[in-house]
Amino acid sequence: MGLENDFLGKVALVTGGSRGLGRAMALALAQRGADLVITSRKIDSCETVASEIEAIGRKALPYGCHVGKWDEIEGLVDAAYDRYGKVDILINNAGMSPLYDKLSNVTEELFDKVVGVNLKGPFRLMSLVGERMAEGEGGSIINISSTASLNPSPEAEPYGAAKSGLNALTRSFAFALGPKVRVNAIAAGPFLTDISKAWDMEAFEKRAQSTLALGRGGQPEEIVGAALYLAGPGGSFTTGTVIRVDGGTR
Repeated sequence: MGLENDFLGKVALVTGGSRGLGRAMALALAQRGADLVITSRKIDSCETVASEIEAIGRKALPYGCHVGKWDEIEGLVDAAYDRYGKVDILINNAGMSPLYDKLSNVTEELFDKVVGVNLKGPFRLMSLVGERMAEGEGGSIINISSTASLNPSPEAEPYGAAKSGLNALTRSFAFALGPKVRVNAIAAGPFLTDISKAWDMEAFEKRAQSTLALGRGGQPEEIVGAALYLAGPGGSFTTGTVIRVDGGTR
């Protein structure tokens, strides 16, 4: 394959793994020897990525799951352990940040969905998978956070608050699950994924010139380096921290 098999024999579970950042990280892990559990709300999309992974020569389990619903999460974890017997790497990547025209129009249902997917789901997954990791051979948990958690901005208030909570969980779970399990977060800046299709790209590109040191949005593959570092042996002394991968966001 032309790549080192750093993760040969490892099993990774990636939420939101059917597209965007999740797909990029899942494929990168597979190319380096890992077997995967790919989950998102749409099972057909998971099956598509699973086929890509199997074409690489690795095993893949596609599983439809809404990570904002705890009863579905328990089924996901059981399916992963039934198939592989372990999970070495958990990447909490699934997220949502719906657009709204003004704060007073944010409904209770929308607020709860944002908190459910970005905060409640990762808490439950870290609890269920992390405890099994700690009882076994250990592992690495990576939470995909956002620069909205560090630089609160308008038009993403529920999202930024949920991701700030995820940063706090990252730190506390590092202590709760250590020393055998490392828990870290990546504060992602603006990446050009499916979500960006809803953006006013002309306005974004103009704004990027003054708010991003690199002057542009990121491509999904540009999250991979940080994820591989945190998931693998190179990050063995890194835990409880938030790493920014944001193009130099102000």
